Amino acid sequence: MFPGKRFPAIRRLAGGIALGLGLAGSLLTPAAAQAEGQIRIAEQFGIVYLLLNVVRDQHLIEKHGKEQGLDIKVDWNQLSGGSAVNDALLAGTIDIAGAGIGPLLTVWDRTHGRQNVKGVASLGNFPYYLLSNNPKVKTIADFAEKDRIAVPAVGVSIQSRFLQYAAARQWGDKAYDRLDKYTVALPHPEATAALTSGATELTGHFSNPPFQNQALENPNVHVVLDTYELLGPNSPTVLYTTEKFRQENPKTYRAFVDALAEAADFAQKDKAAAADTYIRVTKAKIDKDALLKIIDNEKFEFSVTPKNTYPLAEFLHRVGALKHKPASWQDYFFPDPRLAEGS
Repeated sequence: MFPGKRFPAIRRLAGGIALGLGLAGSLLTPAAAQAEGQIRIAEQFGIVYLLLNVVRDQHLIEKHGKEQGLDIKVDWNQLSGGSAVNDALLAGTIDIAGAGIGPLLTVWDRTHGRQNVKGVASLGNFPYYLLSNNPKVKTIADFAEKDRIAVPAVGVSIQSRFLQYAAARQWGDKAYDRLDKYTVALPHPEATAALTSGATELTGHFSNPPFQNQALENPNVHVVLDTYELLGPNSPTVLYTTEKFRQENPKTYRAFVDALAEAADFAQKDKAAAADTYIRVTKAKIDKDALLKIIDNEKFEFSVTPKNTYPLAEFLHRVGALKHKPASWQDYFFPDPRLAEGS
């Protein structure tokens, strides 16, 4: 990932993290297809997974399972990066994957006509920021050979795909991957610490909330790119599963989606309570008032309905990153009346 012997500080940090994630991944023992009444969910880091925090805190999957006469055992796992999440889903160690729309499109394309992985729901609409601590970097065109940009997973994460989309806008479709060589894989908490400390070679971080907001408290950190300015309001983070799991576990699947819908209604109507939930479940070291300031604004919408995902899908097919071209967003999401207004 890192050429030659350059960039030792990031390499040591990433190596330690990879080892930790590898140990965590070893806890996810591969298993046969789960029987009705069990669901294993993988989430990542940040407020964008708040709906899952609410579902977990209020035991909503169990609640909706009981309404169907079913006791559901729920297992929660935390991974980092779309590649790790996709690998776990295809290996059968998780049933529900939580990652960006980019990783969903990648695995949808890869499993087309086979496992047929598709989206279950959105986790909401949130702006993501590309940040830098390099005062010379005002736009993406200013990144140079000495710069390194942290993303959750190189090439496949939604942050990587946003960066490619921006590069194509800047230099044309043929140069869509022009900035990939500057990206390194690092989970958001570690990337935030590295960026704000200025002690490593890391000069950029394509982040998400609340990490991007915490980083911006440092006067040396600034916004280079806002994804809402790039694409408009959109759903960057989604949940997805295999066709097999959905078909073989209809009651469990329904309980999960019902739980998500209830969590979205709860979080959207009472963001103060949602902030309490996030802090309680994740044990995040963030002040509630600071967190509420982040999420209680018009740019944040907690909703299961995917919004404005198709432009990215069309772009990825156009540049050859997807072999199969989806006719619409409905090609890579399972049908559900609650998603009827998606895009």
